[in-house]
Amino acid sequence: MANPIFANLPTTVFEEMSGLARTLGAINLGQGFPDDLGPEAIRAKAADAVLHGYNQYPPMRGLPELRQAVAGHYARTQGLDLDWEGEVTITSGATEALTASFLALIQPGDEVVLFQPLYDSYTPMIRLAGGVPRLVRLSPPDWRFTRTMLEAAFSERTRFVVLNNPINPAGLVLPDEDLALLAEFCVRFDVVAICDEVWEQVVFGNARHRPLIAYPEMRRRTVKIGSAGKMFGLTGWKVGFLCAAPELTHSLARAHQFLTFTTPPNLQAAVAWGLENAGDWFTTMPRDLEASRDRLAEGLRREGFAVLSSQGTYFLNIDLPASGIAEADRAFCLRAVHEAGVAAIPVSAFYEEDAVTSIVRLCFSKGDAVLDEGVARLAKARDLSRACS
Repeated sequence: MANPIFANLPTTVFEEMSGLARTLGAINLGQGFPDDLGPEAIRAKAADAVLHGYNQYPPMRGLPELRQAVAGHYARTQGLDLDWEGEVTITSGATEALTASFLALIQPGDEVVLFQPLYDSYTPMIRLAGGVPRLVRLSPPDWRFTRTMLEAAFSERTRFVVLNNPINPAGLVLPDEDLALLAEFCVRFDVVAICDEVWEQVVFGNARHRPLIAYPEMRRRTVKIGSAGKMFGLTGWKVGFLCAAPELTHSLARAHQFLTFTTPPNLQAAVAWGLENAGDWFTTMPRDLEASRDRLAEGLRREGFAVLSSQGTYFLNIDLPASGIAEADRAFCLRAVHEAGVAAIPVSAFYEEDAVTSIVRLCFSKGDAVLDEGVARLAKARDLSRACS
C-alpha cells in the first residue's frame, strides 16, 4: 500500500555511512557537518531566546526581523534588492525549501532539468509533485555543462531547472560563462530556475559565488534557496531561506504552510542576530575551512592519492583509479569504514542513472587531528583494497 516513490528508495547514503561510523567507532569524513560547536554568540542568542523570548507559533512566513536580516545579508554580500515582506520566506531548512518549491510550482507532466551529481532528495520530491526529471550528467574532473548538453535536455516541455551551486559533491563554484549560458536557456524556454545555493558563503580563494537570480531577465523566474545551517556551521538548526519574486512567493509560502508551517522562533531570532552581527565571520570561516581543505589534500597527496580541485563546500574528492585503487567507489567506501575505520561517501550515490563510480567524497570540516588520522586510515584502506585486487 506504500507509495512506490518512497517504498523503493534505499536509506540515504549519508545516514548509512554515518550510522556505520557510529556503530564501528570510525572517523566520519562522510556526512557534511563541522566538528566544532559553531559561533558561540549565536548559540547564546538562541539559548537566551528560549529562556526569555517568545516560544509560541511565530508568523508562518518567518519572524520579520529574520526576513529583514536575510534581505540585508543578500544586499550586502550579493548586491540583491529583495523585498523582505513580499519575497522572503523562512523554512525549516533548505530541504524543506526545496520541497515547498517543487510542490508549489510543479504540475503533473512538467519536465524538470537536473544536473547529476545531485542531492538525493531532488528526484523523489519532483516525482511526488508529478514532475518528470530530465537528467544532465556532469563528469569529473571539471563537472561542467555545455551548450550541447543543455540543447539535449531542454525542450518545449521543460518548465523548471534545478541548480545546485556551489556544487555538492563536486566542490565546483560555477563560473560566469556557465551561469550565463543556463540563464540564456531559462529565458529562451521560459523556465523557472530553482537554485539550491546553500554553500554560497563557503567559497575559497579567487572563486566567487554568483547567484543566478542576478542575471539578466532571471529576477522574476528564479527561486533562490539559502541555509543558515551552512552559513554558520550549525547544520542541525535547519533554518532555510526561500527568496523569489512575489508571484512565486505567493505559492511557495502556501506550500510551506502545509509542510512545517513554521520554524522554531528561538533559532530564527538567533540567525537574525547572527546575520546582522556576523563581524568577520564570513571572511574567517571560509579561510579556516580552506586551510582544512589544504591540510587534507596535502596529506592525501603525500600518501599517493589523486585529489580533485575543490573551490567551495565542505568537500573534496579523490579519484580512485588515478590513486591506484581498482574497486568501485561504494565497495571502497564500505571497505574503508569496516576495515580501516574511516567513513567516506561514494559519489555514485549522487547519480540516478549512468553513475560515475570512480570518485569518493571526503568532508574536511574537521579538526586537524581527525583529518590526519583520516588520511592514515584511507591509506590503509587503499592498501587493503590493492591486496584484494
